[in-house]
Amino acid sequence: MSPADLFHALTTPHHHRRGLGRAITLVESSRPEDLAPAAELIALAERHTPPRPTFRLGISGTPGVGKSTFIEAYGQELVRRGHRLAVLAIDPTSSLSGGSILGDKTRMELLTRLPEVYIRPSPNAGQLGGVGPASRAAVLLCEAAGYDYIIVETVGVGQSEWQVHSMTDAFLLLAQPASGDELQGIKRGILELADHLVVNKADSLPKEARLAAAELRRSLHLAPARPDGWTVEVATASALTGTRVGEVADRMQHYRERQHAHILAWRGEQRVLWLHEQLRRELLRRLAGYLEAAGLNNDQLRVRLDQHITIPATADVILADFKQNSNP
Repeated sequence: MSPADLFHALTTPHHHRRGLGRAITLVESSRPEDLAPAAELIALAERHTPPRPTFRLGISGTPGVGKSTFIEAYGQELVRRGHRLAVLAIDPTSSLSGGSILGDKTRMELLTRLPEVYIRPSPNAGQLGGVGPASRAAVLLCEAAGYDYIIVETVGVGQSEWQVHSMTDAFLLLAQPASGDELQGIKRGILELADHLVVNKADSLPKEARLAAAELRRSLHLAPARPDGWTVEVATASALTGTRVGEVADRMQHYRERQHAHILAWRGEQRVLWLHEQLRRELLRRLAGYLEAAGLNNDQLRVRLDQHITIPATADVILADFKQNSNP
């Protein structure tokens, strides 16, 4: 199927699910023969105007915080409000199979059954930042397929989680009733990126949830004022019972309305960031191809190191050869 036919399939209401799945599989593929069709498909998605205005929400949190449970409760609330929801659940990559190892579809049973919802577990392919190399393209394809609310669930919490922030309109951080040390770990990483914070599991640990929320509020008070004028709030909720999940949806809707101009400008910046990522990825792909074609495996690289002694000098020689051989 050509990229044009595939794009037509994913934008056709009765066939969009199968077409969308095949389209995302294509842009995730690393096979050389798929690179050109994937690029054509992405170009079609970029030129396409979604049938409804869209909103992109990144969700992250510490392991065990209940991200999948929260997304299931939050997603059902969004469907009740008339949204069509796509969830891109970025899973760690199996070192054996290369595929996703968590399988979020099995952890969101109720949400999976809803016809208004599309869930796609995708491997992050070892990518830092909690997102996969094709995550940005997958967001565009979901929007083209008619999903107006896109949730990107990321892998864990860490210093490099800024990448999901760079591809979404808003970022929601989930925390759990925890000790001060665990909260400090969150603050060092991505607290400054969050547009809203939610302490989960308030049903089973209400006192601890209130204490954790208070600690996070104190941390926010020490942070500099945001340039966009938005005030970050900390809420408590229970994904398991659904308590206050609707209030979280209200808060994110308020953000969407209040920050509309900022979101539009930020999406423009995101395209530039995507271009930077694509340039880096393409350069690395071509360098890997050159090393393989030149027979520079690990043994040959050791020989080069012995010849030039230092790593910078060896790298300079190899890169000079790569640049010379890359010229037409």
